[in-house]
Amino acid sequence: MSAPPGAVSAGIADAAAKTTHPAAVLGMREAVALIIGVVIGAGIFKAPSMVASMAGSPGWMFGAWVLGGLVSLIGALCYAELTTSCPDAGGDYHFLKRAYGRSVSFLFGWARFSVITTGSIALLAFVFGDYMHQALPLTTLGGVWGPATYAFVSIAVLSAINLRGIRSGTSTQTWLTALEVSGLLMMVAATWYLVTSGTAPQVLASPDAGRMPGMSSFGLAMVFVLLTYGGWNEAAYISAEMKGSRRNIAHALVLSILIITALYLMVTWAYWRGLGFEGMAKSDALAADLLQAAFGPAGAKLISVMVALAALTSINATMIVGARTSYALGRDWPAFHKLAVWDGARGTPVHAMRLQSVAALLLVWLGAWTGGGFSSMVEFTAPVFWLFFLLSGLSLFVLRWREPHIERPFRVPLYPLLPVLFCATSAYMLWSSLSYVYSQSLGGLNAAWIGVGVLAIGVLLLLLVTLFPPRSRVSAQSFNHPSGETP
Repeated sequence: MSAPPGAVSAGIADAAAKTTHPAAVLGMREAVALIIGVVIGAGIFKAPSMVASMAGSPGWMFGAWVLGGLVSLIGALCYAELTTSCPDAGGDYHFLKRAYGRSVSFLFGWARFSVITTGSIALLAFVFGDYMHQALPLTTLGGVWGPATYAFVSIAVLSAINLRGIRSGTSTQTWLTALEVSGLLMMVAATWYLVTSGTAPQVLASPDAGRMPGMSSFGLAMVFVLLTYGGWNEAAYISAEMKGSRRNIAHALVLSILIITALYLMVTWAYWRGLGFEGMAKSDALAADLLQAAFGPAGAKLISVMVALAALTSINATMIVGARTSYALGRDWPAFHKLAVWDGARGTPVHAMRLQSVAALLLVWLGAWTGGGFSSMVEFTAPVFWLFFLLSGLSLFVLRWREPHIERPFRVPLYPLLPVLFCATSAYMLWSSLSYVYSQSLGGLNAAWIGVGVLAIGVLLLLLVTLFPPRSRVSAQSFNHPSGETP
């Protein structure tokens, strides 16, 4: 006799609730929406102007965006091998641990929690707050507290959605990404209207249109291009939760990069044809100028909503992937074992998600209290990010040498050429970010010390948890890796 349907459903729910590690619940649509949502942020509304001014001509400008997509695709192919070979919710943390040991991965986990993820969420929340305050001003709250209120609310609401479970978070992400992409396509349609109506500036060939820009100028243009493409590597954090073949995460990465590149080229075309190359290069508010030309004064309100939506989309995606690093760290270090609690029914690391949300809210409060100094502090930690990104790229070589016999469902083509190109690009970005930070100051101190300080605090924490471990070690069985590996 078969069990009644209600009993079967209850049994499935009970089994899910007892799951202590990530389960395969995400499809291709959710993965692509998450990757696109992380990558496409407020940068596409500002960076094309700077790229145009540095590239010097439309040809080199479009070439920079194509090259950025190509570099990102090469990086995605490298990450595709890493994620299919050792899928894990820890993403980069897991690659660094296998390649270099627990100490390096601990420092990465600390930097990601303290600044890279929580700082990004707080900054994106302020972007959302600033633009929502322009669209719907909170007139009763003066100064910075109007935008800060919007920032607080965005983090609180999205945290509540993601704490309901992975399905709730990814469903929200899919809708937000669809709205964001629709907004970008609307800008392209607006430009098409300007062109067909004869009101767009006439595009004239410049005498020096084909002249190559200086290497330093084009290199700086590529810095802004690659920053605008940044974030696709976050797909590594959902590699253990993808349904079907392990190669699906590779397909999601490649498909996402192709879609993002196509969108960026279309939006850049819209700016160029709607404003003209000179107008584009000199504009301080590209999207606002374009939409105002198409829709009049209402365009300014519209762009505020679009930028706010882009920020909201990135916040939600960053929340989903960010908490998984803390989960992996808690799984490996008994002192932080509570972060490794995985709610099987909801498919999310609940304690890690809560801690991340509280930390981001505290950073928003700090940002409102200190003003611009907070955003500068987070921006000046870019070398820390590029350092670990470079180490993740190099880990592909290390793991091929140290673990030659593990299954690799996807191997990066043209090895070792493509991984070398990816690592060289990451090293260049590390050097560029170091050069920029070294030339800046914050509170009278050289900004380079901020990244050093973040890592120094991480080293201190590492020494504390190593020298003074908790008295009762957490049972390894509670936090087994899906592959059966224990910390």
